[in-house]
Amino acid sequence: MNIDWAHFTPWSALGGGLLIGLAAGLLAVLNGRLAGISGIVGDLLGAGAGERLWRLAFIAGLLSAPLAWTVFAMLPQAQIDAGYPELIAAGLLVGVGARYAGGCTSGHGVCGLARLSSRSLVATLSFMAAGFAVVYTLRHLIAQ
Repeated sequence: MNIDWAHFTPWSALGGGLLIGLAAGLLAVLNGRLAGISGIVGDLLGAGAGERLWRLAFIAGLLSAPLAWTVFAMLPQAQIDAGYPELIAAGLLVGVGARYAGGCTSGHGVCGLARLSSRSLVATLSFMAAGFAVVYTLRHLIAQ
């Protein structure tokens, strides 16, 4: 995936971060739940009716956010420089990693760090270190 740095502004990133923090905070305060996507989606089918409703609303908000963005600006063009085998392998590795870590990047990185969880700090540092290592390996060691 490539980022169009010529048209990047920190304001949209700041606004997005503020909205993520607001949504995560409201979910925690009003519903007593963490905004970890893997847990929300993973527990969707086994949840009762009341639990299922807020989970579906949260997922609907995630999916409709790009459509809402188009009211204000055009969506950035996405370019994925990988084939289906790589994307499938990456998705499976992320899923296994999230299950092994007891949560995903949103649960640990946004909610866990905000709660000063040492477990979330270790998980987030591990996610980031693994991502750095994979990108470095693929771009500098294998791609030569």
